[in-house]
Amino acid sequence: MSKYDNFNLMKLKLPKISDIKNKTVFVRVDYNVPLKTEVDEAGNKKIMVANDERIKASLETIKFLLKNEAIVVLASHLGRPTSAHDSELSLEPIAKYMTENLGIAVKFVKTCIGDEVETALEQCKNPENNDSPKVLLLENLRFHDEEEENNADFSKKLAKNMDVYINEAFSTTHRAHASIVGITHHLASFAGFALEKEVATFAKMMTEPKRPLVIVLGGAKISDKVGAIEHLAKIADIVLVGGAVSNSFLKADGFETYKSYIEDAPADLKKKNINYVDFACSLIEEHKTEKMLINGYIPMDKILYPIDVIAAESLDEKVAGETVLIDLLNENDQNLDKDLLYLDIGPKTIRLYQEIIEQAGTVFWNGPMGVWENSIFSKGTRKIAAAVALSGAETIIGGGDTISAVTNFGLEQQFGYVSAAGGAALDLLSGKMLPGIKPILED
Repeated sequence: MSKYDNFNLMKLKLPKISDIKNKTVFVRVDYNVPLKTEVDEAGNKKIMVANDERIKASLETIKFLLKNEAIVVLASHLGRPTSAHDSELSLEPIAKYMTENLGIAVKFVKTCIGDEVETALEQCKNPENNDSPKVLLLENLRFHDEEEENNADFSKKLAKNMDVYINEAFSTTHRAHASIVGITHHLASFAGFALEKEVATFAKMMTEPKRPLVIVLGGAKISDKVGAIEHLAKIADIVLVGGAVSNSFLKADGFETYKSYIEDAPADLKKKNINYVDFACSLIEEHKTEKMLINGYIPMDKILYPIDVIAAESLDEKVAGETVLIDLLNENDQNLDKDLLYLDIGPKTIRLYQEIIEQAGTVFWNGPMGVWENSIFSKGTRKIAAAVALSGAETIIGGGDTISAVTNFGLEQQFGYVSAAGGAALDLLSGKMLPGIKPILED
């Protein structure tokens, strides 16, 4: 069986009314959302939700459960707490936010296992408490080390007094944690509606995309994209590379990269004499005979990387006049400083990528084209974001940095599908069977 067969076989179990009606349902959500602190006129501090998209994604499942008289027990992690006393990473502000802003009455429980959870459930089930919330939000799962350890006893405690499990946290399905995997050994398990849509979107892209399929990959790190690049290149019509990821490809092709960031391979790969420049070189070699016809007659290599770049001595450069435009195809004609960093794709690359994207049937984009946070180096990302948004293709964008960039440019509503899943999406696109997906597959 090839890795692509995983996508053809990936039919997820969705809950039917008979599965959840009048049941107590443990819903693993991803409320790992950014928070902000606001200070009122009296000087009182209040922690608020800065972006609620992940919370809103879970509402369809929550409302379905409530409509069918289920008791809903929500569980999530938030950040990386160092102890159970890390109050800044409590989920209590999220419970308040949902109650006050999203029309879902939520009761916060100060722990995720034990007597307090049982007491809260008893109150929900008490017919005399008809007006009390039927949605509980448990405290941060990562306040317990056993969560990430996928501890069997902790998993059993999470499942206690629950009837059904629903995974509505696609972005954590690549983690074999107690609330993702361990708990499924004790409860009938299903996919949430948002999770199923996410998986179906990626499965369709991998098995039956509208062509040409154009993949745009950027960002700072190549390490978390190796598997995805390797497998996406097999099904794509063309792959456009930017950001620091492109530096490995440029170096592999013999171009000077000066002091540009090139990610080093971790120790376990070094022992096998593997590095990411070698990976880029092998990918270029593997696909060198494959071409995409631009405008119907201009053959372009399947793996494309910048032909010009914007460089500077620091990514914090504030003066546009201190940047250097480097034409990589005529680099020998330029007298360049050896301390330069490649920080954005250049105008020729932008035009080339725009023209290819305009002809796409499907576009998947993950990773900015440069250091977009600095306006001097934001043009490449901004222009490519606009090109994808206006392409008329089926568009999927993913990754936190990509979403932050398009939000900054005011384009977040212009794409067909936006995935914040990050590592889970990249692992899925690598052809892996994710630990959290396996328990919710149809038999």
